Amino acid sequence: MDPTPSDHGYRGPRTACRLTVQAAGCVLWRRSPVTGTLEVCLVHRPKYDDWSWPKGKLKRGEDALAGALREVAEETGHSAVAAAELPSAHYLANGRPKRVRYWAAEALSGTFTPNDEVDRVLWLPPHMARRRLTEPRDADLVDALLATFRPPA
Repeated sequence: MDPTPSDHGYRGPRTACRLTVQAAGCVLWRRSPVTGTLEVCLVHRPKYDDWSWPKGKLKRGEDALAGALREVAEETGHSAVAAAELPSAHYLANGRPKRVRYWAAEALSGTFTPNDEVDRVLWLPPHMARRRLTEPRDADLVDALLATFRPPA
């Protein structure tokens, strides 16, 4: 029996292998505890040796925003409150189309603990984060955060 059509890219049995992978994440921000200036959180994934935003695949039936906040907690150890939705990223991952929805999210409490998936986090000013991100498409989200979301003074 064929799966039922959904908003996940299903187009019928012949294209089932082309289903879009659904993922979500956040551009996590805070005020520097030292200077009070805006900082964003990047995660280092040893499997890929890259710097990116906290993000990951959604679980079956999981709401995208709930998944984004779950990924932030799992990868950074921080709870967060989401605000504006930012532009989604669309790209191929392992030959399959992937869509990652992003939100601007303020970091609340938490402590990072290294694990197999993420071994380091960096809190950087936006201009430094833009340069540190491995994928150029991720740098566009710095601009989106600054353009669409104004953290409280």
